[in-house]
Amino acid sequence: MTDLPVLTLNEFFAALTHPSALVEAATLLACLGVAWLAVRLLRGPTAEAGSVWFGRNIIDGVLFPVLALALAYAARTLLHRFGVPLAVFKIVIPVLLSLAVIRLSVRVLRAAFPDSRLVRVAERTISWLAWATMVSWTTGVLPQILDELDQIQWKMGNSHVSVRTLLEGALSAGFVLMLSLWVSSAIEARLLKGASGGQLSLRKAAANAVRALLTFVGLLLALSAVGIDLTALSVLGGAIGVGVGLGLQKLAANYVSGFVILAERSLRIGDTVRVDNFEGRITDIATRYTVIRALNGREAIVPNEMLITQRVENSSLADPRVLVSTLVQVGYDTDVDSLMPQICDEVAKVARVLPDPGPSVQLSNFAADGLELTINFWIIDPENGLGSVRSEVNLAVWRLLKRLKVEIPFPQRVLRVEGPALPSPADQLKSASSSTL
Repeated sequence: MTDLPVLTLNEFFAALTHPSALVEAATLLACLGVAWLAVRLLRGPTAEAGSVWFGRNIIDGVLFPVLALALAYAARTLLHRFGVPLAVFKIVIPVLLSLAVIRLSVRVLRAAFPDSRLVRVAERTISWLAWATMVSWTTGVLPQILDELDQIQWKMGNSHVSVRTLLEGALSAGFVLMLSLWVSSAIEARLLKGASGGQLSLRKAAANAVRALLTFVGLLLALSAVGIDLTALSVLGGAIGVGVGLGLQKLAANYVSGFVILAERSLRIGDTVRVDNFEGRITDIATRYTVIRALNGREAIVPNEMLITQRVENSSLADPRVLVSTLVQVGYDTDVDSLMPQICDEVAKVARVLPDPGPSVQLSNFAADGLELTINFWIIDPENGLGSVRSEVNLAVWRLLKRLKVEIPFPQRVLRVEGPALPSPADQLKSASSSTL
């Protein structure tokens, strides 16, 4: 972290009371001011949403601590060459380095996993580790711990590995994977920006492929950083790959199906589909699953393999227009020939009903209570719901029938009562007179 000798506490406090500490403080303030001004000029009045470099404010992005760290390191080197006793920069350099690590980790994790609840836990863990490392290094405890860990060694193949090597390799691996996630998230944001329809599906496939490739390359670099010889893992990796492949057939099938769906564009983001009696609009196509959102707000996470192997009803594949029907009954004495064109004209006035093809009315059934008319009409926005447009059409038809005074029949039944015959009124009168005598 620094090539200067670690000061004892007495030497450190003595250096702080030295007049040169004022020079260090002034130099540090100048470095922070230059870094803030440079970031402000590069960012402009407002930062781009989700920016890793700038963040919401000037100092909460990655660029400010990195630039301040570079300027402070250069200033410390110059002061050391001029023989100025250093005390302030002994603390400032580790603090800025820890701040840069925290900001980089937090921003990259938020960009790569924007909806994950574990990001907050990871942020706090990284922050505590970074600040603890800074304090232990400043106080001189960390170098002694590293020297002790370097003494714990064992042989792994043809090389000797120590605990310190593993820790440094793990940190390097985490840094490499973090950069891989950062680059892949930036590329994905660039590819998906402004895309829609078929372009969105193709760019989504390209973004997923880039992320998988960069993660794989980052994993290889991370293993090399730890000190693991990749050539020695060829046989073991092949055996593990066979076992994992047999155990993860479904997972691999879902990943392959995801790329197939995105490549052939049989299902696209925004299509209205029906899968396994669940109907909704596709909101996202990931590498393993597809998210379908119903009109009532429920979301279904459907494995991509199901979309390949089962029947899927797509209402928007070749033509986004959807046929909607509703029924109405009129009395048998209604002049249907003159009523049907008027119903078509009234339905065509509804906002969401398409004029081409226009609505149609058919005499579909001779029902028990009246003539059954089927009203067909087309819409182009099924994602906005079918119930609302059907309700508007029914209301328009109801107003028309009410205005024309057309009867809408209700169920009518003829009741016949069977039982012993009742006496006539004359017989009842004779029976009453005989009883009085």
